Amino acid sequence: MAEAARAAGRDPASVALTAVSKTQPPEAIDDALAAGLRVFGENRVQEAQGRWAGRRPALPDLEMRLIGPLQSNKAEDAVALFDVIETLDRQKLVGALASAAAKLGRSPRLLVQVNTGEEDQKAGVAPRDADAMIAMARAQGLTVEGLMAIPPADEAPILHFALLARIAERNGLSTLSMGMSADYEAAIRLGATHVRIGSALFGERNPGFAPSRD
Repeated sequence: MAEAARAAGRDPASVALTAVSKTQPPEAIDDALAAGLRVFGENRVQEAQGRWAGRRPALPDLEMRLIGPLQSNKAEDAVALFDVIETLDRQKLVGALASAAAKLGRSPRLLVQVNTGEEDQKAGVAPRDADAMIAMARAQGLTVEGLMAIPPADEAPILHFALLARIAERNGLSTLSMGMSADYEAAIRLGATHVRIGSALFGERNPGFAPSRD
């Protein structure tokens, strides 16, 4: 990843690697922690609670990011566990997160998920609705720091990354979570600040930790 950042003329420190730890066995996560990784992405609140509850007290520098869909009835659990929630995508969830933050006295940073390809099977707001969602969350006192997107698998990701960057710029947002194992280099060229890496880090078939050299 550092090589990709330098190739794009960027400081490698400007791009954070989010290790996608969903489905990984305990030994793989422990190996990743031993290698110095401290930013982890999880898809489900309940699974993340089981995976990290025992580890978190000993890791004050750990950053937990929710990168999967969030049900409104899980908002309080998510606010209690995660430092960043990347999947804000609907009005009802704005209200649930605002209520949970007020109750717990803790407000995770938020990313609005944008469905850049407007795919029916995918979560996220349509690009034309992103500005309104950002404004709504800010009006309720929530901290929106950026955007997240997952481009369509059958389209050139660079077009979707560029679209996400434009939406972020006009809303004064500095964080772009975009790019995964197959397309992170393009995402970094287009301004990604966080890339979500799973298979390139842990391997497709081998559940053990096998860090890539980039």
